[in-house]
Amino acid sequence: MVYTHEVEDADDLHVDEAARVLKLLADPTRLRLVRALLHGEHSVGELAEHLAVRQAAVSQHLAKLRWARLVTSRREGNRIHYWVVDDHVARLVAEAFSHALHVHPNIDSAARSSA
Repeated sequence: MVYTHEVEDADDLHVDEAARVLKLLADPTRLRLVRALLHGEHSVGELAEHLAVRQAAVSQHLAKLRWARLVTSRREGNRIHYWVVDDHVARLVAEAFSHALHVHPNIDSAARSSA
């Protein structure tokens, strides 16, 4: 089978960078954070509440994502708001979830949480 997604030739530096991005997104909390940010800008507190994770943990994960230039931020008073930096990151995460739903289409949240 031939896939229609074209991928440009990549040197070792680009392969290493792609692997670094995928490693960062391999963490379930970071993947959930980026997925939440696909819906728009959110503060650390909003993300912590939405994911039911401590704010300190959310901040640490977001710092790693920001360092990798996968998300960006702005300060508004004492709050920091984050969003996905570009469409490449958004498409990568959306495709990962699309693939997961394709591979396991009949798994619902209740079944996963009771397993």
